[in-house]
Amino acid sequence: METFQLARTHVEQMRMDVCLRLPEEACGLLGGRQNRAEIVLPVTNSLHSSTRFFLDPEEMITAILQLESRGMDVVGIYHSHPAGPAVPSETDLRETTWREAVSLIWSPGREDWQLRAFRVDSGGWREVIMTVME
Repeated sequence: METFQLARTHVEQMRMDVCLRLPEEACGLLGGRQNRAEIVLPVTNSLHSSTRFFLDPEEMITAILQLESRGMDVVGIYHSHPAGPAVPSETDLRETTWREAVSLIWSPGREDWQLRAFRVDSGGWREVIMTVME
């Protein structure tokens, strides 16, 4: 099974963004190399919706240029589902454009937010194992 590596600090950065943007869906990019994240770049949800997201085009271009200047690629895209569930929605499946990037989805759990990772392709989605390093 495919794995995706990220640091605990990356998880905390995303969690903070998810909480700050409530009740809207939060979203952003993870930059890195291959299946390993090295940086988290929050991006404004230009839809300001609690059920859909669209990365603000200007912020997204700025983030991509920042990654390219560091020799990194977009290895992940995160967003939240404030009302759950933590699996790709039909809209997520239909609108995913970066199929080479892992899709990370945050949703509320019983006691705290939960994070799951997926690879979305033309056949649907499959879960990716996350390895969180210190």
